[in-house]
Amino acid sequence: MEIIKTPIEGLLVIRPKIFGDDRGHFFESWSKESFTKNGMDLDFVQDNQSLSSKGVLRGLHFQNPPFAQGKLVRVIKGIVLDVAVDIRKDSPTYGQHFSIKLSEKNKTIFWIPPGFAHGFVTLEDDTIFTYKCTGVYNKESEGALLWSDKDLNIDWGVENPLVSDKDLVAGNFINFESQF
Repeated sequence: MEIIKTPIEGLLVIRPKIFGDDRGHFFESWSKESFTKNGMDLDFVQDNQSLSSKGVLRGLHFQNPPFAQGKLVRVIKGIVLDVAVDIRKDSPTYGQHFSIKLSEKNKTIFWIPPGFAHGFVTLEDDTIFTYKCTGVYNKESEGALLWSDKDLNIDWGVENPLVSDKDLVAGNFINFESQF
């Protein structure tokens, strides 16, 4: 497993070692030992999975402390553009984002620690997206930033995405008061 740092402290790109032959392939999508060796002693308590058609945008979501969640995300089928926005108010990269394409072909895994708003847009029909969470879902602590916020300036690469009613009315970054 290769663990790659991004320009935003804490966000990590993980490239698993793929073992393939004429039968198909095998890889470890999570290894506590590998992460612990890299200074990340994580305790996952919940796995989530979504199925989306092409052009669905989910996000930008987070949970406030004390129910903050770290997420280890990947695509089982299809492709997404995955985005994480730094909402740690004392971070030098506060308000900045990092994006990466995750797909069934590249098998790339993305670690998003607590303190980030997270979202993704599907680039193929029937995309299956999965994530391991370090905290359970808590409705009262959930928050969201507007995916199309001009101050965040995220290029989602998709015109007119399909967005939930909840995500359409998410708050703007300029009015956001981070609890991180």
